[in-house]
Amino acid sequence: MTPHIAVILTDAQRRILWVNQSFTKLTGYAMSEVMGKVPGTFLQGPASELDVIERLKYHLQKNLPVKDTITNYRKNGEAYKCKLLIYPIFNPGGKLINFIAFEVDEKEVPDDSNIPMLQLKEKYETSALKRGDEIFLFSRLQDLLIEKKLYLKPDIHLWEVAQELKTNTKYLSQVVNHQSGGNFQHYLNIYRVEEAKQKIIDPHFSHLTLYGVALQCGFKNKSTFYKVFKEITGVTPNVFMKQHAAREFSNKKK
Repeated sequence: MTPHIAVILTDAQRRILWVNQSFTKLTGYAMSEVMGKVPGTFLQGPASELDVIERLKYHLQKNLPVKDTITNYRKNGEAYKCKLLIYPIFNPGGKLINFIAFEVDEKEVPDDSNIPMLQLKEKYETSALKRGDEIFLFSRLQDLLIEKKLYLKPDIHLWEVAQELKTNTKYLSQVVNHQSGGNFQHYLNIYRVEEAKQKIIDPHFSHLTLYGVALQCGFKNKSTFYKVFKEITGVTPNVFMKQHAAREFSNKKK
């Protein structure tokens, strides 16, 4: 499953203009609570590493992209290791207009090398405005899929989602490819497989066959479900179910 990637858009003075739903899930703060605030003033705390703070300040003052790991704090006071990537965004005239930041919980994402959104690439320094637009749209897509669970519709089309997001299919397809590393169908299947995994281990759905689970998760046929499930998880649905049962049995014995 694509991890929750918190996205923060600020103005040139680093005051928050917008955050996505994954930011709220990660930190506990709703958008209404953080609008106009500088992220570091409420996310950093006693255990936040001073050397990292200084590195971040240096890059931001120089309007340079930066990637690092820092101890942040959730709204409830819990500390967590946060991997973050920050890009400056310039208008076509070269004037700084925004910063856009991406953050993940290091426990959830110990290795981010396979997540294109979290890779610091020098080539984006000259096209940060385009990259910022792409990631903003991709974040809206994530929120839409999670909120409306559109991936459960077996016949959902790219053009339907593009209409919901008020964009065109060519651009949306490009954004999904750049930010997820796969096409639109594969991206939907990531959500479908995660939904299937949850249903397979949920006792409330124990009356369903694996194919029955697949149908509830947006897959149209059994062979596609088995193929996609193994491609994404590395195991078949049967093996996944047996592994879960073995873990449950082991936990009961302890």
